[in-house]
Amino acid sequence: MIRLQSGDCLVIASHNSGKVAEIRALVEAFGVSVVGAAELGLPEPEETGTSFAENASIKAEAASSHSRKPALADDSGLCVAALDGAPGVYSARWAGPTKDFRIAMQRVERELREKHEPDSRASFVCALALAAPGHETEIFEGRVFGSLTFPPRGTRGFGYDPIFVPEGYRQSFGEMDPQVKHAISHRAKAFAKLVNAVFARHQSQ
Repeated sequence: MIRLQSGDCLVIASHNSGKVAEIRALVEAFGVSVVGAAELGLPEPEETGTSFAENASIKAEAASSHSRKPALADDSGLCVAALDGAPGVYSARWAGPTKDFRIAMQRVERELREKHEPDSRASFVCALALAAPGHETEIFEGRVFGSLTFPPRGTRGFGYDPIFVPEGYRQSFGEMDPQVKHAISHRAKAFAKLVNAVFARHQSQ
């Protein structure tokens, strides 16, 4: 099993600065230093998986192989009930080659409108993959349920955050204080599972 402890360096296998910052805020509390894949000039592998876990594994293993360090990858996305789970693993692709999530959010709204579908239920799913040289890749998954809101609200967060309102809240992820979002998000739930299994400091308490 992979173990991380204070002083270790962890590569975040993502070129998304918002995602790297969010994971960094979670990881650095354990004394682990973080470097993003873009900072190391690592290539972005093609995501050919059919599930969040498969795509996260592809990214983590590529980053670990190139850097020779432990690497953590996140694959996450929005799953809309009325769209049969879409955009799902294609969440980033819906944003187009420029990664403009305004386009993606408009597409979600348009496809719901074309279906004349009043069901606004949705969930965010996150799979974290941790890879390290000489170890099997480990997967940790989390999900948060909620509903969609249009037009998008808020400029915080990233991706589909402005159209997602988690259960029990009135603000969208795009409006929330980042600390509130970090406490309840799909990524936070997946990360809690990773902490229980991976961080040596946590294990010794």
